[in-house]
Amino acid sequence: MSNRTIALDDRLYRYLLDHSLREPAALQQLRERTMTHEWARMQIAPEQGQFMSLLVRLMGVRRAIEIGTFTGYSAAWMALGLPADGQLICCDQSAEWTAIGIPYWEQLKVFDRIDLRIAPALDTLNALIMEGRQGQFDLIFIDADKENYLAYYECALELLRPGGLALFDNSLWDGRVADPQQVDPETEAIRALNRHLHQDQRIDLSLVPIGDGLSLARKRSLRDRALL
Repeated sequence: MSNRTIALDDRLYRYLLDHSLREPAALQQLRERTMTHEWARMQIAPEQGQFMSLLVRLMGVRRAIEIGTFTGYSAAWMALGLPADGQLICCDQSAEWTAIGIPYWEQLKVFDRIDLRIAPALDTLNALIMEGRQGQFDLIFIDADKENYLAYYECALELLRPGGLALFDNSLWDGRVADPQQVDPETEAIRALNRHLHQDQRIDLSLVPIGDGLSLARKRSLRDRALL
């Protein structure tokens, strides 16, 4: 027994995948295709994708946003968890990268659930706010340029309904967040976000050691805050 999260060596990680992962063939193909990309390190782990898809189902998510789509692997996992009339707005700046995922979205029959918007994510988020979409989204997954994480977070809090969930990828940043010698802008940005989330009473928080670290921030209602 252990009173802290255990470390995963290669053998135990393989066991985890063999006894948990239920990855559709098209998703496996997309993941393997992405592994050949020069920026393959930006891809989330399969067990994280499955975990997020489960969160989508558990929460009954109907409206979601993804900030940073890359080749569309994480988007496909989340879209699989949506109902047939659900919608996932995907924000990315690269038509080239996102085009890789579109044939796999079609194979998985989730293409109609995904609204891909090629533009700076803050432009898309602010446009949604200007349209009056505040409080209309159930879940927002943030996995893009780290230096804008705090700005994405503030937009997410406006767009999420009370009880909605913001997910932040790379919260542990391959361990660099805990290394004081690492002072590059991306590492410092993630540290700043982690500190901010930990102190922010507008949310409930859990940082889960899955993949490269996944922070779950649930937007508290005004009643939740009053009870604190």
